[in-house]
Order: sequence, then structure tokens, then C-alpha cells
Amino acid sequence: MTAEVPIYDIVGVGFGPSNLALAIALAEHNTGPGEPVTAHFLERQPRFGWHRGMLIDTATMQVSFLKDLVTMRNPTSEFSFLNYLHAAGRLVDFINHKNLFPLRVEFHDYFEWAAAKVDDVVSYGTEVVAVTPVYDGSEVAYFDVRASDGSALRARNLVVGTGLRPQLPEGVTAGDRIWHNSELLFRVDALRGADPKRFVVVGAGQSAAEVAALLHEEFPRAEVCAVFARYGYSPADDSSFANRIFDPEAVDQFYRAGEPVKDRLMRYHGATNYSAVDIDLIDELYRRVYREKVLGVERLRLFNVSRPVEVTDAGTVTVESLTTGAQTVLEADAVVYATGYRPADPTPLLGELGPRCLRDETGRLRVERDYRLVTDAPLRGGIYLQGGTEHTHGITSSLLSNTAVRVGEILQSVVDRRVVAEPAGELAVSAR
Repeated sequence: MTAEVPIYDIVGVGFGPSNLALAIALAEHNTGPGEPVTAHFLERQPRFGWHRGMLIDTATMQVSFLKDLVTMRNPTSEFSFLNYLHAAGRLVDFINHKNLFPLRVEFHDYFEWAAAKVDDVVSYGTEVVAVTPVYDGSEVAYFDVRASDGSALRARNLVVGTGLRPQLPEGVTAGDRIWHNSELLFRVDALRGADPKRFVVVGAGQSAAEVAALLHEEFPRAEVCAVFARYGYSPADDSSFANRIFDPEAVDQFYRAGEPVKDRLMRYHGATNYSAVDIDLIDELYRRVYREKVLGVERLRLFNVSRPVEVTDAGTVTVESLTTGAQTVLEADAVVYATGYRPADPTPLLGELGPRCLRDETGRLRVERDYRLVTDAPLRGGIYLQGGTEHTHGITSSLLSNTAVRVGEILQSVVDRRVVAEPAGELAVSAR
């Protein structure tokens, strides 16, 4: 790569809600009196998309609309959800709705509306395939970012926002009849003309409950078997005091806490986000189960305190009771695993810098308070993470709740650490 290649203050890897929020923060920063911050983002999807496979038209957000891409950082921003509603002609209707939690499809439309306003700083359909450090002496001065289309960018700082990866249990392989809930709507479209007879849904969280509800409604001739280790679906804890775990100040407290305290906090408040279901959906599923018992036709079957012990590619599922050991064999047209997501490990993408990212005693990446990776290589800029920092920054690591504040902190860190003038000998730097 030659020195003629444009140098950006920030190159963002991925363009989901987190890096979209960063792009907005950059746009707002660059309208102010300070020195502009240049940036470009690379996204492998052909257009903006956020969990499209789970955009069920009846599903609502589990976070207040006030925790949009900007409001917690800048309440007067033109990129707010309220301004989106005004532009869409629905502001009065939304106010009359008296609801803090919009439809998920509506919030996705808000994201797309916001993304269109900053589309000059993103290249869609472009996947990052390699990052190479560029040295000035012993110091990493830049990062050369190479993309799948052969293009390349040079960055002073990287912001990695590649999102979460669908997680299947160990030993389970996805196939025509076995898939993760992230594919739900795409798979449902393909199944509509197939007259399926039975679905098996594995999991006890919000997504599992939504999948069970949708399949039960969409396929009135099919049986839906929900399998989970709990006695029943557990309600999400969205009480006012518990929700303080999502406050910006909670990130500071969590980051400073010792490991025993961090572990306890995650156990105490896991029900605010993990394996928990909105109480309204729980009540709806219970009504369906009860109604079917009254009618004598049970299509929604709950295999609680149970687990799948064997699943074949043909869709045969052996379900075992955890209390009695009794086994039930189910022949399913599809087995849907609503078993969560895991953060992507950014280090393979970083090439020779990957092994130089420091880890704690349990093998987790070390991350500074400003979301910078800690490395044993001297970096003039930084490698920032948007996600994958739950062990250091708490439960909001990959959630929308703190996104607006987090991107403001990352941007401020970049500004504070920026080398105002290019170092002497810039043309002599080399990639190695």
C-alpha cells in the first residue's frame, strides 16, 4: 500500500447499530468548531440490516425508544427516534399510543432512516479480510485494512463492531432441518407451502418464546414443541431499580469492580436480559396452552425440565426429562435453536497483531475503560471494540441501552489521543 492511499482517523469494521451510532456521533462532531475526524466504515451486508430474520411484525423492543442511537448522548440530535417519527408523520400517533417500546420493525426502519443520512461514510457489500500494522520504527502508526473487493484503507484507529454470531450447542450442526432462530423469517417463507407437521424449539429466552408463538400462529396444522431445562418461561426483570444496571454510571462501577463483584452482578441481574421473556408474551403463550387443553387439541406442547439428547439431520429429536430420565422421540420438520449469540473474536482479523492482544488469566481480552484493546505492541492509535466487552464493561456491552454513550466515549478517546500533525517521515513508514 502506498502513501497516496487516503488516511482516515477511524476505519470501522462492520456497520450495525453500534458503528452507525458512531458515524452519527462523528457527523455531529464534525459540524462543531473542533478539528474534523475522518472516518469510513466497511459492511459486508449489501445494505443496512439488523437481525432481519427476527423482525417479527408483532414483536416489540425490550428497550425504551429514548435509548436510541443518540438521545442518551445528545438529546437535541436530529438523528433521534422522535425526529424519525416526526419525519414519518407518526409523532402524534406514537404519543397517543402511550408506549415506551416501539415495534421492532419500526425501530429497524428508524435505523435504516438514520443510516441513509450517513451513507457517504460506509461501503456496503465490502467485507474486511485482513488488517496489517504499519510501523514507524517500533511503533504501529497505522492499520492497513484490506477488503474483499480488493480495496484498501489506511487507518489511525480501528473500531470493530462486527456484532454477535449465532450460537448452537456443541455437537449441533446447522442444516436444512436444523437452524438457529436468527434465520426464522427466511425459513418460514420457505416452509409455507410445505405443510409442516411439527416444529421443535429449543430455548427458554425471549427469542425462543417469540419463535414458538410465531410458528404456532403461522402454521395452524402443525404442532410446536418447546423444549427447555427450566420449569417454565421466566419473566424478564425490567423493574426500575434493576434497570440501573444499564445506566452509563454502572459501566464505570462495573469496570472498577473486582472479579468476584463482577461475577455476582452478572448473576444478580442476568434476568434483565438473558433467558428471560416479556411477561405479556408469557401470558399469551399460557392462554394458548390453556385454550387448547379446553378444546382438546394440544398443538403447543411444553417439554419443561427437559433437554434434547439427540438430534439427527433428518429432524428426529430425542427429548429427555431431567427429572425422570424418560425419553420422547419427536419427528420434526424443523428444529429451531434459540440458544443465543456469542461475540466474535476480533483477533484473527488483526493478523500479526492478534497474538499481541493481551488477555487476562482466564483468556479473555484485556480492554481499557475507553474500549481500547490492550496490546504489547506500542500503538499510536487504538483498536476499539463495540461488543465483546461484557467481562470488563458489564451487561450493556452488546446492547442498545448504552450505545449512544459508548460511541461518544470512543470518539472522545480518539480525539484526545489523536496526533494532530503527521509525524516526520510519514512517507517512510512501511508495512511489515
